[in-house]
Amino acid sequence: MKRTCMLYVLLALSVHLPAQHVDREISLQEVEVKAARVIRKADRQTIYPTEVQKNSSSSGYSILQKLALPNIRVDETSCSVSAVDGRGTVQLRINGIIVGRDEMLAADPSSVTRIDFIDNPGVRYGEGIVYVIDIRTRRDDEGYTAGVSLTNALTSKIGNDLVYGKWNRKKSEVSLSYSFGYKDFKGNRMSETADYRLNDGSTYAIRRNDIASRSRSFSNDLQLKYNLADSAGYVFQVSLGARFSHVPDNFNRKQVTDGDEAYIATQYKDDASLSPTLDLYFFKQLSARQSLTLSAVGTYISTSFESRYDEGSPYIYNVDGKTCSLTGEAVYENRFKPFSFTAGVNCMLKYTANTYSGDVTSSNPMHNRKAYAFAEIKGTAGPFSYVAGLGGSYLDYRQQEHSYRFWLFRPKVTVGYSPFRELQLKYDFQISEHVSQVAMISSTAVRNNSMEWTLGNPDIRPNSEQEHTFQVSYTRPRFQSFVQAYGKICRRPNMATYIPTSDNQFVYTQINQKEIDVLHLMLYANCWVVPEKLSLGASGTMFRCFNFGNDYTHCRTFYMGSANMQAYWGKFSFSAAFDSGWRFMEGETESFNGSFAQFSASYRHKELNVSVSWQQPFAGLNRQFLSDVYNRYVRKTTMLHCPDLGNLVSVSISWRISKGRKFREIKRGIQPKVDTDTGILR
Repeated sequence: MKRTCMLYVLLALSVHLPAQHVDREISLQEVEVKAARVIRKADRQTIYPTEVQKNSSSSGYSILQKLALPNIRVDETSCSVSAVDGRGTVQLRINGIIVGRDEMLAADPSSVTRIDFIDNPGVRYGEGIVYVIDIRTRRDDEGYTAGVSLTNALTSKIGNDLVYGKWNRKKSEVSLSYSFGYKDFKGNRMSETADYRLNDGSTYAIRRNDIASRSRSFSNDLQLKYNLADSAGYVFQVSLGARFSHVPDNFNRKQVTDGDEAYIATQYKDDASLSPTLDLYFFKQLSARQSLTLSAVGTYISTSFESRYDEGSPYIYNVDGKTCSLTGEAVYENRFKPFSFTAGVNCMLKYTANTYSGDVTSSNPMHNRKAYAFAEIKGTAGPFSYVAGLGGSYLDYRQQEHSYRFWLFRPKVTVGYSPFRELQLKYDFQISEHVSQVAMISSTAVRNNSMEWTLGNPDIRPNSEQEHTFQVSYTRPRFQSFVQAYGKICRRPNMATYIPTSDNQFVYTQINQKEIDVLHLMLYANCWVVPEKLSLGASGTMFRCFNFGNDYTHCRTFYMGSANMQAYWGKFSFSAAFDSGWRFMEGETESFNGSFAQFSASYRHKELNVSVSWQQPFAGLNRQFLSDVYNRYVRKTTMLHCPDLGNLVSVSISWRISKGRKFREIKRGIQPKVDTDTGILR
């Protein structure tokens, strides 16, 4: 596939150079470069979007949606990027910087040079990260940029709106952004069938069906940044952000059939939180090949939560929550000739103090500490490529008389072999850790309904996870495909269980049990049927789950698939995407996250982009979620339908103005993740 560009090789190299290097003006003639759109390396895929893909996109979400990355679901309306298989989270970066919704909406697709899709993140990317998507852009020196991005539904009350601006002069840049998100749904309907095995051996049945509901949420995000770059070899950036979110008086009114009795029960929830964040970053170029990066993030979260439910009898509790956390990282990098060497350390301190009042009386201050150090080398030797890393974790937790200390040795090895340019064989191995959510290690118990409780377990322990991935890929300029086998072994994991009480109540909690294993087979292919005009892609997945509890064994096999289409015609672009959802089983719960379908069309004129999206077409009820619990004491089926998300039509309008050349943005190799876990048991 031919592509006209101003020397792509030079642009690719410029992304890797520190932002503070002295610029040199070089005049080059325009050249024709014939290269694969996707280049596979040991630890990632490097994707070069076509000009038509960039010109028809309006944001970072938009261009990712057009790339149709395997196992990635992009929802432009809700501004989310997630893994279809639910194995973990997707980390988004721009020029190495971890970014959120505001930065993705403000991203200029025309400045994108390439996208690194890391499907086996290394030891330096953090916990629970299954994919890293790093969008690399051109970086200039002078000028300003301002714009708006408005996405609002026509058929439901949901939207995400952003206004932003960047101003720069010489070495400095100041940027300011504000975003507002909202949702107001009245059609959500949850239905539940529960059978409880009582102490006398009999079965007691309860049916809970929503007859009315309201689900509202509002979010406000404000972010101010200042950075200073000096050509002598340092960069400093400070970012101050504030987020306020509110979930006001959400309710579910249920028709409850309790044995021979029928009545109406209502559940209310009100949640508000305020979270200021301070982010500091410093980069120093030690020499032509060596660099040192330091970063720190401080977060404070104040939360007010209220829950009321009158099934069986009135039950009300309130939570006043406070969370403080400090995360810091340091990374040293040295680019030797045969390989590059990277080493770093990450430290985290967190204090959580949630006070429960009302029908729940509890105060459980928690102290969490974590230290993690790693080193890795990356290079090539003939047809072989490799990444080898070693890491070590230390976790320290204390909650009143409960505590633990956990050490884990964390190696990672990736080896790739390419007998010829189009074919690559790759094997990846790593050991990581899994830590329960803060809420589940609290010593608090809350009532869910007339029969069930949720109880935290302060004595639960982290566990190690061993992962193996083998992939065979074939890449041509117009065709990319791979077959992949993934396996994970989790020994002594945190698994759910129900404990019956003497008065026929059932307590849900988590304890360390025997083992959870998974096997994931996937086949993916994507092809430009008509170069620069029409692309088609599809994938198929087999997922096998093995759950070995202390007193049960549950194994299930599931099959899923996805398909996508992208078409371009002048200033118009059209896309369609479908996936069958994700089925999995963990412990004694089998779950189905609903299928997803979307059709969209967009039109771009200069700096104005207008797009229309139709999600979940012809899905009036739109089943979002289904779960089955197979516990010997509790047998329960829960289903959620969300008509507000069915036949959802939304319109997105983005517009930006700029003058001069944009300021050279900072390349950040690391950045600690902003803390959002309040530890409240809900």
